[in-house]
Amino acid sequence: MSLPRTPDTVAAAGRDPEDREPRPRHGAWRIRGLLFPAWTLALALTVGAVVSGGADQQPSAARTAAPAADAPFDRIGTGDLARGITGLQTHLRTRPKDDRAWATLGAAYVEQARTSGDPTRYPQADKALARSLELRPRDNDAALAGRAALAAARHDFTQALRDAEAALKVNPFGERALASRIDALVELGRYSEALAAAKEADGRRPGIPVFTRYAYVLELRGDVTGARRVLNTAMNSASSPGDVAYVATATGQLEWSQGAYAPALKNFTTALEADPEYLPALEGRARAHAARGDTESAVSGLEAVVDQLPLPGHLVALGELYEAAGRTSDARAQYELIGDWTELARANGVDTDLDTALALADHGDKAQALTAARTEWAKRRTVHTADALAWALHVNGRSAQAMEYLSTSAPRGCRNAVFLYHRGMIERAAGRPAAARASLAAALEINPGFSPVGSRAARTALRSLEAS
Repeated sequence: MSLPRTPDTVAAAGRDPEDREPRPRHGAWRIRGLLFPAWTLALALTVGAVVSGGADQQPSAARTAAPAADAPFDRIGTGDLARGITGLQTHLRTRPKDDRAWATLGAAYVEQARTSGDPTRYPQADKALARSLELRPRDNDAALAGRAALAAARHDFTQALRDAEAALKVNPFGERALASRIDALVELGRYSEALAAAKEADGRRPGIPVFTRYAYVLELRGDVTGARRVLNTAMNSASSPGDVAYVATATGQLEWSQGAYAPALKNFTTALEADPEYLPALEGRARAHAARGDTESAVSGLEAVVDQLPLPGHLVALGELYEAAGRTSDARAQYELIGDWTELARANGVDTDLDTALALADHGDKAQALTAARTEWAKRRTVHTADALAWALHVNGRSAQAMEYLSTSAPRGCRNAVFLYHRGMIERAAGRPAAARASLAAALEINPGFSPVGSRAARTALRSLEAS
């Protein structure tokens, strides 16, 4: 497979016009846009700070605005992010010793890679952050926070936590570092610590990045009511269109996961009224349409998402819609694209084992799925990795062994329909019919449309269990 070239640091600073926007992808698919919403104020402060002068020349007034460089970029829209990167590149051509501008550029590249699905941005981010640390090796919290975000994006969560903690020692109120620390603890399966970190971040730097992460930690613990309460607080504090789209989508995703499709669609509509091209809201709306049986709207919606952001989860979701509709060749084409993305991501330092395990277990090489799941479980023991390993063992005919992981993948109080579906199918295969009936019934009660293929399989299995 031919991989896009990776520019060096000089090109990353803006000397190569081709690197100012995401480039066309290889093969049969490409990225056409970045569609995450805008946090315009933070970006304006960031760009304003770096344009005002280099790190060794900035007056103190400019330095006071610089902490905006630590703000998470996950609510910056396509145009704003691209313009911000272009502005930083232009600035660095004239002031190449501005360490904070390099750190901000590196963090912006991380977000551009994440939102575009183009992992070739990660090496650029790495070089920009390294340049910042070369210019300012001590007390460079912006670069350390950027490195934490980069490590998390590459799924190296141990390093992400290490870098976030280092950044917080320099600046305990750094928003990006506080957010990355929560993310890393969640992805390492250290949920009690993640909750404590979310509460600490809420005390230090309350705001939408912290609120949404706080809500997710509560959701993982089965506290859906608490998650709704925190997201409501976040929505009440949302002012810009980007904030509204971001929080409304998070709320819609929570409602969808609990089978509340009408409230979910209402929130996705709110998000799209704020930002008509916000991809997570478009994806969420398509999934809600699918759950309500509106297959035509669901397919067209997910096709639009995949056309711009062909990540494994999106490809699987669209493939399963095709599969449920009997379009097996179309479904197979979607599943095959997962391998292209995985190869490109790995070439650029991204750990894709969890994505690979989940996709291949149902739609690819089952033995490879098990290998990937075991590799990921050895690195981090979360509900997601336990679910992936248990399911990979099951599809490889090792359901009795898979039972060992169910207490982690679907613990008491679990409100995740996919986890409970996997649990029920494993219990059924392991000769636990009563437990299987309870798990499958719970999955379908919580979210009866959790998957076009999985929901149908769950109903078929449940009918069989009840008949016997």
